[in-house]
Amino acid sequence: MSIANDTPAASKVRLGGLLGEALDANARGRLSHFIVDEHSPAIVIFGPEQRATNAEGDWYGEHAGKWLYAAAKAAARTADADLLARLRRVADFLVSVQEADGYLGTYAPERRFMRRQRPKPVSWNGEPSVRTWDIWNHAYLVLGLLEVHRHFPEPRYLDAARRIGDLCWHTLIDEGIDITELGNHHGMSATVLMDPMAELHLATGEQRYLDLALHVLGQADRNPALALLQRVEAGADASEIATGKAYQLAWNLVGLAKLYRITGDATYRRVLDRMWHSIRDHHLTLGGGPWGGVAHRSREVFNPAGVFSPYGYVETCSSLAWIQLNRELLAISGEAKYAEEIERTAYNDLLGAQAPNGEDWCYYVFPNGRRVHTTYWRCCKSSGAMALEELPGVAYARTEDGIAVHLYGAGAAELVLPVAGKVVVEQRTAYPFEGEVRLKLAVEHEARFAVRLRVPSWAAGAVIEVDGDVVEAAPGAYAVIERAWRDGDEVVLRLPMAIRTHRAMNRNVQESRAPDGEAVRQQVLRFDYLAVTRGPLVYATGLIDGFKVEETVRVPDGPESEWLESVSGDVPRVVLRLGYREPLVFEPYFCAGGRVDGVWRLTWMSLAPDDASAPF
Repeated sequence: MSIANDTPAASKVRLGGLLGEALDANARGRLSHFIVDEHSPAIVIFGPEQRATNAEGDWYGEHAGKWLYAAAKAAARTADADLLARLRRVADFLVSVQEADGYLGTYAPERRFMRRQRPKPVSWNGEPSVRTWDIWNHAYLVLGLLEVHRHFPEPRYLDAARRIGDLCWHTLIDEGIDITELGNHHGMSATVLMDPMAELHLATGEQRYLDLALHVLGQADRNPALALLQRVEAGADASEIATGKAYQLAWNLVGLAKLYRITGDATYRRVLDRMWHSIRDHHLTLGGGPWGGVAHRSREVFNPAGVFSPYGYVETCSSLAWIQLNRELLAISGEAKYAEEIERTAYNDLLGAQAPNGEDWCYYVFPNGRRVHTTYWRCCKSSGAMALEELPGVAYARTEDGIAVHLYGAGAAELVLPVAGKVVVEQRTAYPFEGEVRLKLAVEHEARFAVRLRVPSWAAGAVIEVDGDVVEAAPGAYAVIERAWRDGDEVVLRLPMAIRTHRAMNRNVQESRAPDGEAVRQQVLRFDYLAVTRGPLVYATGLIDGFKVEETVRVPDGPESEWLESVSGDVPRVVLRLGYREPLVFEPYFCAGGRVDGVWRLTWMSLAPDDASAPF
């Protein structure tokens, strides 16, 4: 089932419930306050006077493109006239300060990406000889300008994006500068240019932008320290690609997915599938965020496969890129697993990073750790705002034979089908807290088409009812209901919201060989952990007994149903009854501790040593 990326217009989707609250806060908070006009600090840095003297090498210019991208989606979705006016004012200012050659960055001339770099020194994070995020910032500016043009078409916005593309062509093709010399992580923070150049090709139909994206991919593959395609084809884990930087690698994969959609190259699809499985199987928290930071000087680099620690870091920027990668793969394949990953990340690690005011965000979230709202300029505040604005666009889609519902939560969408005319799908539900989802259809003309409902992999025993008939609901796939639909028809999806336990292990086994060649393996470290989920939500507790940042538990011998209990309420809680101490009460991870700066969230409980476990 292909959805061909055929999603409703932003103005035709309304998300309610938790996601709707987060989107409303985003519009009131980050998108309304961080950038207001050309005098906002994140835009002032593009002014000619400031640009001419900026010799710093950081990423602050990225905020403009990120804000344009998210604010354009929000303005189209909400029809907010004030936000649209601010959006146009900022976009027009940026266009006005674009230089004659197309440059629209924040750097002084001697620090720009058009200058050939000295030979790259050996460094732990693959930095170029002159630290620069210039290509990175321009990549976000192209995406932002194209998004403004997509929703509010004006030739000047498309022309500004095209001029950046032309400058990149001149620099990388005509001048022959290798893009992997222009970014950190052995070039990965520059090779992200694949994504905006693919988008520029789609927006203009011009072959040269596709050729430029393919040229960038070729250089990424030929660089021995990166070797993006070759290394994946050889079986490398995500942590072994360049430095294993989660955010940059995932964004490169987003660009690769767009190139696959355009070209159909089977190699790209194999690489995407292998990397997706590597990340999903080995490098996600229980809450769906890409994580790392254990025993590595970078907190944002994937750990080797199999390494677990409840104190690992999830950079909110990485959650954005992971959601976008799954968005692309969902559009390519229509497979339920990609929508499920978007939902898991959104309801847990993404909402867990946003404060209720919509302005404050966490740079990092941790399964076990303290919530810290980050400072003004941090990248993750803009990435979180972008990630939220991706969700309405993936919630529903028109398929070849009807409609697909990818994300659950109160709200509605309007789609147009050739056979039925306007179709409105309304969800009435308390999901993700409760498992009953009622979908009511309003159709312009009675017609036969398919409605596809995603059944999560955790929802064994799910039931779908239509007019008293029960439809098969296999977990991890779409249930397809094909029938003649009439105005007012209703489908009821019932998802069991059972509490599930999860086990993880922090383990170290030393391996060597004896003098006679015999293999020697010795376990020298082992800690076991327990966590709980209910439906799509990960659960966590605050400080144990008001002061402990860890707790070792000995779980009872009986069935889990005897010592784990769901307690209903506006926000259902989970109670762990151990018998030998006061019960531990868990809340959904995203709101544990009240979503205020400084609170602790503990997802994984250390398990008491078990005499029956494998030898130490």
